[in-house]
Amino acid sequence: MDLPVPPNLLLKEYMKIVLVPLMLLTAGMLMSFAWIGHLKFKSWSFLTALAVSWLLVLPEYMLNVFSVRWGRDTFSGAQMAAMHLGSGVLCVALIAKLYLGENLSTPQLAGFGLMGVAITLIVVKF
Repeated sequence: MDLPVPPNLLLKEYMKIVLVPLMLLTAGMLMSFAWIGHLKFKSWSFLTALAVSWLLVLPEYMLNVFSVRWGRDTFSGAQMAAMHLGSGVLCVALIAKLYLGENLSTPQLAGFGLMGVAITLIVVKF
């Protein structure tokens, strides 16, 4: 016997389906800036770059842990890891191109596109 699902439960589930990937994407963007964003500031000492990177990593880590714990009943650990790590790599490409002004070759763009396909195959339930 199927019991009716309360509408507020459906809304919470839909919110997770949308917000967890967005939070993981945001965490990936913060991590990407921590990884390579400091390269734009060549005059910074190592310790300055390290401190700024760690200031970005702390909110990234908090957001990542919160979103993974919150999304656990909606997504598997593997799905959330794929979203976070894959989006982080794609964010690195975007930051390298748009923020650091680096050129990305056609094979690199194709590789990043394939990573996007891989993330989709891992996350989407067919």
